[in-house]
Amino acid sequence: MIEDIYKAYPRRYDEGMEYRRSGRSGILLPELSLGFWHNFGETSPLDRSKEIMRFAFDHGITSFDLANNYGPGYGTAEETFGFVYDKSFRPYRDEMFVASKAGYDMWPGPYGNWGSRKYLMASIDQSLRRTQLDYFDVFYSHRYDPETPLEETLQALVDIVRMGKALYVGISRWPVDAARFAFDYLRTRDVPCLIFQDRLNLIDRRVIADGTLECVRENGSGFIAFSPLAQGVLTNRYLHGIPSDSRAMQQRFLKTSQINDDLVVKVSSLNDIALRRGQTLAQMALSWVLSHQGVTSVIVGCSSVSQLADSLKAVEAKSFSDEELEAIETIASNIRL
Repeated sequence: MIEDIYKAYPRRYDEGMEYRRSGRSGILLPELSLGFWHNFGETSPLDRSKEIMRFAFDHGITSFDLANNYGPGYGTAEETFGFVYDKSFRPYRDEMFVASKAGYDMWPGPYGNWGSRKYLMASIDQSLRRTQLDYFDVFYSHRYDPETPLEETLQALVDIVRMGKALYVGISRWPVDAARFAFDYLRTRDVPCLIFQDRLNLIDRRVIADGTLECVRENGSGFIAFSPLAQGVLTNRYLHGIPSDSRAMQQRFLKTSQINDDLVVKVSSLNDIALRRGQTLAQMALSWVLSHQGVTSVIVGCSSVSQLADSLKAVEAKSFSDEELEAIETIASNIRL
């Protein structure tokens, strides 16, 4: 079978996607980034992954978010990316902003986890091979390591940039005090932290409450949000029961016990607000995250082109009235997962 030749849509930058500056850097990121966490591994059809990636790029999504342990299984999301990149995107490499990360469990033994220099250096080499890239645009410490000295983890990131394996570095889910240390350490070594990644959605607003988002902004770093739809809770997926193919039914990251009558009533109320705004609940949830000062981009996951197409409409309505925000706050602040 002859591989079809991909030619990117000529008007991909003229169809409504907006780009935001990441902190005080020269980098502009699309308001939506494509995440590879659980829909691009070995259990996902390769043709579907290719279709989603092409659709994303054709609609102005230039930012692709990977990690070494994304799949399932470990490493296979990067392999999927690498295969599609090799067949479709090599001519467009300079238009793409590709991120990967290391910090979670990846291989057996004491050197396949956390934040040691040995783990980070081995991880980026493996990730580059899987993705078939010469460098990453940004490479993250995927999580804070309470045991490894912060200087060791951060110096490894500095050296990764100086070795040409990444253009920028980022950190993900670090506590505020550790993040401040990281920002200072990296800045004084002329490798400033480009971007900070953490969870932010209508239900989980910790990064706002504990000052993380403000700290990131004050230190000149961008912020990229993941899990904006709270594992599908902030969609219409569970309004009329629990679908057999849903994450809740699979007891994966979301439990059926969490989808109770009280939750459904509150999510239905949020859905009503979204409908009055002319949006789906998922679109409103994405728009809400994008409405916050300091947010550079929001990572969206999807298992189909139609899901991604729905998410893309969120960039069309990012403003909220005071009445809408008050109503959303009243409902969302009482949702517990």
